[in-house]
Amino acid sequence: MKPEVIERFMRRALVLAGRGEGTTHPNPMVGAVVVAGGKTVGEGWHQKPGEPHAEAIALDEAGRKSRGGTLFVNLEPCDQTGRTPPCTQAIIKAGIARVFAACADPHSLVDGKGFDTLRKAGIEVNVGTLQREAEELNRAFFNFSRKGRPYVTLKLAATLDGRIAGPSGDSKWITGEEARRAVHRLRAQADAVMVGVGTVVSDDPMLTVRGVRRKIQPYRIILDPSLRTPPGSSVVKENRDGSTLLVTGDGVPAERRRVMEKRGVRLIAVPLSKGVIPWSDLADALVKMGILHVLVEGGGKTAAWLLRERAVNRVELFMAPRITGSSGVPAVGDMGVASLQESLRLSILNVRRIGGDVRITADIK
Repeated sequence: MKPEVIERFMRRALVLAGRGEGTTHPNPMVGAVVVAGGKTVGEGWHQKPGEPHAEAIALDEAGRKSRGGTLFVNLEPCDQTGRTPPCTQAIIKAGIARVFAACADPHSLVDGKGFDTLRKAGIEVNVGTLQREAEELNRAFFNFSRKGRPYVTLKLAATLDGRIAGPSGDSKWITGEEARRAVHRLRAQADAVMVGVGTVVSDDPMLTVRGVRRKIQPYRIILDPSLRTPPGSSVVKENRDGSTLLVTGDGVPAERRRVMEKRGVRLIAVPLSKGVIPWSDLADALVKMGILHVLVEGGGKTAAWLLRERAVNRVELFMAPRITGSSGVPAVGDMGVASLQESLRLSILNVRRIGGDVRITADIK
């Protein structure tokens, strides 16, 4: 099979995998394509935990045509029994002759075991086609598998001189409509959207995905150590789906807690450290809930806190062609950096124009 043909089928597997965006967590997004005689005879993608995996769906659709065929999948097939049977056994039983996988599964339960089982069964296994794209698609899953922590994307919308609001505190709208639509796309990719209580009090955001396809709304996480979130705020009103989480200190008065609990808001209490929420404790709580990818849209204080904690993996910066001067509100608060040498270094992945603004995507080195 020619390299360009292999890549074409693998791209199709990645497209199929992307259809599970927002519904598969904490599982990875996986797509599969079965090919026989140079033609697609079966396709599938994983939709949500507990339901059949992509490989099983594609093999079922292909039926007898699978025998002697080739399977393309963006992630190593699982080899363990969980809520669903192991995909390796389904592949072997179907009579697949060759498997092309974009990358290995870094989770300790898999991590090469799936490939070993297939090879022992006499199946040819090829790994590495479009590996970079496949790892980017499931970057949150890979980060959790390797570090046990949520993947954090920090979104900033600022002027050219790094201000997220004017001198009077007004911030609507710094960036244009196209940039705001891109932010909703970022929300659709995340398991949760997180802000500080200051943002809730000043801007009253809804923190929902709008204008972009998303089957399930992401969690709305409010960092609120002393529980100042107004009961009439949008994040509380939008809690019909029970997805609003308030992260508080462990000393909040019981009456305040009861007010929120009556509205169906979930409270996560963590012991404060010098009045600040420890990221490690919050990260553990989020992982237990299956929240592996957090989009942070808070103000400068929240941004500085997460950067100080070295919790941020990626920065999405939307820069508007405006200048407000030093009296504007800075995008990032005090990080305790004493010299340029102590500053965080970023690796720029992409710079592109979006409407009248500029979008910069960068990873923390």
